Amino acid sequence: MYSGIMAGRSIAHFFLGSVAIALGSYIYLTMQIDMSANGDYKNAASIYEFTVKDTHGNDISLEKYKGKVVLVVNIASKCGLTKNNYQKLTDLKEKYGERGLVILNFPCNQFGSQMPEADGEAMVCHLRDSKADIGEVFAKVDVNGDNAAPLYKYLKAKQTGTLGSGIKWNFTKFLVNKEGVPINRYAPTTDPMDISKDIEKLL
Repeated sequence: MYSGIMAGRSIAHFFLGSVAIALGSYIYLTMQIDMSANGDYKNAASIYEFTVKDTHGNDISLEKYKGKVVLVVNIASKCGLTKNNYQKLTDLKEKYGERGLVILNFPCNQFGSQMPEADGEAMVCHLRDSKADIGEVFAKVDVNGDNAAPLYKYLKAKQTGTLGSGIKWNFTKFLVNKEGVPINRYAPTTDPMDISKDIEKLL
């Protein structure tokens, strides 16, 4: 009788222990997934720790660009800066693309609703019609506020701007070295070709 009770308790303990281990593993894995999804920007060592979505909704790990010099830009289609930036970003890609520069473009509609195009085919067609061969294009994001993309929270934390870290307007640019660390930030009005010397130093 006693041995039966003890055996029952052992089975119960084993069962509860297994449940606890399984639950702990689930919580750990969920946290890891959440950190990956949110970028865990406060503790991130580089942009390589972030996963973003391309314009078609596919997950893209920025580790894909390891060893490349990266320029991150928030783009818009209806801005007074659009024409010049599209042309000069195209020129930058043509000049340095084969040497290891990658331009990561994030459409953003937060400034005067100047990026109305939808993600996907509409965005691809817009850039093609604009003759903007500007590099990689990702899903539309917020760059300011609580809903800002984790990547942008990280970039702003690493490279604060004038009068605070917030993005001031379309075509703010962040230059990232081959280790994935942001090393400079440029105002919306900075001509992309004026960044050439800084890019040359990193290539």
